[in-house]
Amino acid sequence: MGLSTLLVLADGRLPAGGHAHSGGLEAQVAAGRVRDLDDVAGFLTGKLATSGLVAAAFAAAACHRPAEWAALDDGLDARTPSPALRKASRAQGRALLRAGRAMWPLPPTGPSPHQPVALGILAHAAGLGPQEAAVAAAHGTVAGVASAAVRLLGLDPYATHALIARLAPECDLIAADAARRAGDPVDDLPATGAPLLDIGAEHHATWEVRLFAS
Repeated sequence: MGLSTLLVLADGRLPAGGHAHSGGLEAQVAAGRVRDLDDVAGFLTGKLATSGLVAAAFAAAACHRPAEWAALDDGLDARTPSPALRKASRAQGRALLRAGRAMWPLPPTGPSPHQPVALGILAHAAGLGPQEAAVAAAHGTVAGVASAAVRLLGLDPYATHALIARLAPECDLIAADAARRAGDPVDDLPATGAPLLDIGAEHHATWEVRLFAS
């Protein structure tokens, strides 16, 4: 495992646009469903088990077989019913590939693959394996939302990072499960969904004033 390389991918300072997205949290805060740190913990636990698992599985699969990126991208598109979430994922994938090209030679891809697929391709180019790609995806699911929570709810950043630390074992379990499926056919990869995130994303996309792009 290239631990230092994995840290590069998981670093929130990577210029891939993740800071502009709340992972669906902004809409749930506005709806009154997430109001404090305990609510954020519940939100993250649910997100990890659903869209987080899907992201980790597709990142692992794309790392394991980057030549199949187009089929994986189509499979992830089919698992993302919200047009707003598809748009956000592709915007982040495009930004991630732009950052990746500055660091490693990347294989040919479409201009805007979904973010987990782009992450897997980048992990492969960096010499990492499916497990590391899945860890980066699972960690990103937690860390991005937690960072947004500090800004949206005015939470104590120390307490918020303590939450990230408590969720680290769950991230590892999700990543291990995802990595075991890296060789599965696209149709057999996880397809767990979170309807409230889909609905919230569509409402959020209509707002004239918002802090985050998604």
